[in-house]
This record gives sequence, C-alpha cells and structure tokens, in this order.
Amino acid sequence: MFNQVIQVLPTKDYKVYVYFANGKIKLYDASSLVEKGAFRKLKDIDIFTESCTVINGTLGWDISGNHEVSQCLDLDPDNLYNNCICAYD
Repeated sequence: MFNQVIQVLPTKDYKVYVYFANGKIKLYDASSLVEKGAFRKLKDIDIFTESCTVINGTLGWDISGNHEVSQCLDLDPDNLYNNCICAYD
C-alpha cells in the first residue's frame, strides 16, 4: 500500500507534521536523522524548515531549491506512515 503524503509542516525542533491523503496526520521526529550522512545538511534549522516539502508523494527536503528530484533528500512514505506518532486520526 502506498501512503501518499499531501502536505508537510516542519517545526523548529526537527519535527514534521506529515499529512496523508487518507486524512491521517503523523508526527515525524527527525532529530536523529539530521546526525546522519547526507541528512547532516538539515542540522541547520533554517535549511530544515525552509527546504521541507512534498516530493513525489512523500516528505522530502529540496536542499538545492531548484525542485530537481534527483538532488532532494526524501523518506519512504510507507515507513513514515507505519513508524511515526499519530498526531490526528
């Protein structure tokens, strides 16, 4: 099952509210993610919040700002759906 992300709302504490097409809202805690590999770029909270977006139906970060999918960082939508805290059901 593909869980499509339709909206994201980042916070200033490395969390993101993730809105799914089925109406559920999940809260993703990215605080440990920003410590790893390519995602370290997101440690700057301004980059984290300003580049956070929906990319191909999932949560992602448009680091380059040019909407080029191959240059974005994104996460698996099914993993987000199944492993995040439910913020609204």
